[in-house]
Amino acid sequence: MTDAIGIAVERPDTAEARALLEASDALMNALYPPEDNYLLDVAALLAPDITFLVCRRNGRAVGCGAIARRDGYVEIKRVFVAPEARGLGLSKRLMAELERVATAEGFPLARLETGDRQLEALGLYHALGYVERGAFGDYPEGPPSVFMEKRL
Repeated sequence: MTDAIGIAVERPDTAEARALLEASDALMNALYPPEDNYLLDVAALLAPDITFLVCRRNGRAVGCGAIARRDGYVEIKRVFVAPEARGLGLSKRLMAELERVATAEGFPLARLETGDRQLEALGLYHALGYVERGAFGDYPEGPPSVFMEKRL
């Protein structure tokens, strides 16, 4: 039987979305000290300049991601796939949908910040054509942050 996979815009304040965000927070807090985590909370994700997506596998929320509209680019935020759903290509599908939304709105560039201990994420972003760059926005330069961008 084939899994039913769907990705759609959803609210980040639902129980399922909150559970994904809490799991993401726990992972980031295990990898980095609080001052090195730049996580948007639920209230920030409800802002009108944010689009929050949820990936569902057989109806169950197993991944999420968001785009934040900035001046001339989108920033990709909160990309996370639950451990039990990893290895199924869902992060690639989430990234493709985030990029599709940005492109449909006319944004020419996507940027992101990730951490130097997230080797799987770094591998994914490189494979999808993201290249490393300097700090942007309000981020401080330097480790553990890795800054990347991609022309859409």
